[in-house]
Amino acid sequence: MTTFDRDLDVRGLNCPLPILRAKKALAELKSGEVLRVLATDPGSVKDFQAFAKQTGNQLLSHEEADKVFTFLMKKR
Repeated sequence: MTTFDRDLDVRGLNCPLPILRAKKALAELKSGEVLRVLATDPGSVKDFQAFAKQTGNQLLSHEEADKVFTFLMKKR
């Protein structure tokens, strides 16, 4: 698994809160740093893919285990 610089737990929150919190957390990171996001909203997979395309931040990976989605995003 890729290492990350900051952890964001948005489990239990629904759209659009996971994306909004991730956007805020990414703003606090330096270019090239990685944010790990833990979410439970099934719609977050498409949301994070669209967010990456719109913002230019790189979605390094996403996976699901026990209904928890883990995203790794690299700040542009």
